[in-house]
Amino acid sequence: MRQRGTKMTFGSTESFQSMDRAEERAPVASSALPLVAIVGRPNVGKSTLFNRLIGQRKSIVGDEPGITRDRIYGEVEWSGERFSIVDTGGIVPDDEAVIPANIFKQAGFAIDDAQALIWVVDAREGLTPLDEELAKLLRATGKRVLIAANKSESARIEATASEFYKFGFEEVFPVSAEQGSGSGDLLDALIAGLERASNADEDIVASHKRELRLAIVGRPNVGKSSILNSLLGEERAIVSPVAGTTRDATDTLLKTPDQLFRLVDTAGIRRKGKAAEMPEKLSVVMAMKSLKRADVAIVIVDAEEGVTALDAHIAGYAYDAGCSIILACNKWDAIKNKETSTSSQFERDVRERMKFLDFAPMIMVSALTSQRVDKLLPLAIRANEARNRRVTTSELNAFFEHAVSQPRGGSAPAPVKGGVSRLHVQYMTQASVRPPTFVVFTSGGKGGLHFSYLRYLQNRLREQFDFFATPLRIVEKHKQRKKR
Repeated sequence: MRQRGTKMTFGSTESFQSMDRAEERAPVASSALPLVAIVGRPNVGKSTLFNRLIGQRKSIVGDEPGITRDRIYGEVEWSGERFSIVDTGGIVPDDEAVIPANIFKQAGFAIDDAQALIWVVDAREGLTPLDEELAKLLRATGKRVLIAANKSESARIEATASEFYKFGFEEVFPVSAEQGSGSGDLLDALIAGLERASNADEDIVASHKRELRLAIVGRPNVGKSSILNSLLGEERAIVSPVAGTTRDATDTLLKTPDQLFRLVDTAGIRRKGKAAEMPEKLSVVMAMKSLKRADVAIVIVDAEEGVTALDAHIAGYAYDAGCSIILACNKWDAIKNKETSTSSQFERDVRERMKFLDFAPMIMVSALTSQRVDKLLPLAIRANEARNRRVTTSELNAFFEHAVSQPRGGSAPAPVKGGVSRLHVQYMTQASVRPPTFVVFTSGGKGGLHFSYLRYLQNRLREQFDFFATPLRIVEKHKQRKKR
């Protein structure tokens, strides 16, 4: 399916290395559909066009150049045909700064894997020296290149788009990503030349319905992108010592023999008041959205710095979103003189600061050495199975009789504080899954169930039915006696 041409090279050939090594573990780009990459220099409207084509606001858009840094994937359906599309950061060859150099490298990965390229240029500015340099690099790929002359809102600007034919590419389309004009002609031409996916590839696409959505979250610079790259076995996301490098929530599909994962590497979450720049404020919002659509969240904690109040806040966001949660303490390789007591003491510290996550498993990892990183995916699979578990009515009735109605040894706390109320727990039922939610029906008395009683129910349910790493929701429905 994939068409490969001569690889773009600039400086080191590693910048545009093949993804074949990583494919031994079968990571899927956006899907098995044909892949199209959007490329161009900074601030020409690549992300706006990407959002226009996929029909949703997935890439962060702003006037500041360089907002998009990683590869952002989406799917487009046009005239009955579907294809995957990837948005890349603005390419700036010759820039030796860490972030622009890595953006250039990430764009290279996308270009190498794509069937066709949409090269976005600025029709208002016309030809620029940087565009001329990019034209040489794009011609060297041997890929099909369609030029989208963006910002062609007026007939006068649209007429000037013809000057881009000078770059030697036959397909030039005046478009306005902001208004949507011209995008239909671009898509018509694009899908006419795409190769269709094979039947085997379509089977992979169909299996997306069973994918496990795994979010990787944490405060800035704790190693989220490094964990992602270690899981994938390739440099999928930009890794940099600069805090706040990742701004977009980037989805990557990873297929293992046991499960298809959608990995979401979210931007480092800061408190909203601390995120001064517009892109970082948007990153906080998008990270929250990522958690809301995730099944399992891996919350990364820095083992060197220890657990912080912000770590607890972030874990709280994941809990409130209903995610199953795994605590991963990264940079464990940097801890000197590790002993059993060191690990136990660190876990006690984390548990003390995150008492609401007593159900979440904790694992010490190192993204740098890949130590125990391979254990994260099996834990996520087990957590996902638990969050989808539905307890049968007969099993729940037996549980109710044993643990609630007639608890042995008086081990159950009173439903209300002090036990002086006439509130009675009648029965319970499971209302939903993801996360598992139970309804407890009560009668008589006044007031709601005491939090200690709710915690007792949660612990017993988790113990009895193995709700591993999964928050449980308990809703009280109270029936008052009718007055005569």
